[in-house]
Amino acid sequence: MTIHIGADPGDVAETVLMPGDPLRAEWVAQTFLTEVRCINRVRGMLGFTGLWQGHRVTVHGSGMGMASLSIYANELIRDYGAKTLIRIGSCGAMQPDVQLRDVILAMTATTLSTPSSGIFRELNFAPCANYPLLRAAADAAMARGTRCHVGGIYSSDVFYDERPDLNEIMTRHGILGVEMEAAELYNLGARHGVRTLAVLTVSDHLLTHEALPAADRQSSFADMVEIALTAAFS
Repeated sequence: MTIHIGADPGDVAETVLMPGDPLRAEWVAQTFLTEVRCINRVRGMLGFTGLWQGHRVTVHGSGMGMASLSIYANELIRDYGAKTLIRIGSCGAMQPDVQLRDVILAMTATTLSTPSSGIFRELNFAPCANYPLLRAAADAAMARGTRCHVGGIYSSDVFYDERPDLNEIMTRHGILGVEMEAAELYNLGARHGVRTLAVLTVSDHLLTHEALPAADRQSSFADMVEIALTAAFS
């Protein structure tokens, strides 16, 4: 048991999927796993462990933003022995050829700042995904016939952005989409020597201003979850 996770030793699997929303963690666990049991409810941040095709998997919410994710990922890695952490979540598209419901696999994550910025100081560290995990996810997406894009994303530390100029620069430099957690997850993966990846579903578009209705979002995330699970055990 840690400050933020009430699980007992052995409750957390080595493979952890991390959606931001704890209720989405519950939906993923109930939809894709068998023999599911809740392992954490501290502060309303839900975690579940079960089986996917015979493999133990934990699905644990990360909360919104890199500061929140950093707390849970650190504890999952350092105190519970997680070895593979895959962020599953939504993102906003930043390129004209990326469409709603497409899946983005984040090869790199650009950012202005993360909770790790104080460690790196003047160094512009380039956080990236674990390549074998990334490759396995790309193969899984292709096998499913899912529209998928592999490349750089932007991890923002604010939701209500007032920097349209920055968005224009990101688009100009080929950034596929924007979200709020992956860069710090990749920093922690590098620091602790564990596998990390972000598998993201496009839920809205910064260029066209399209957005999935709330009722459609959950059903559209199924491909993302299947890709993440397949990649984790390939």
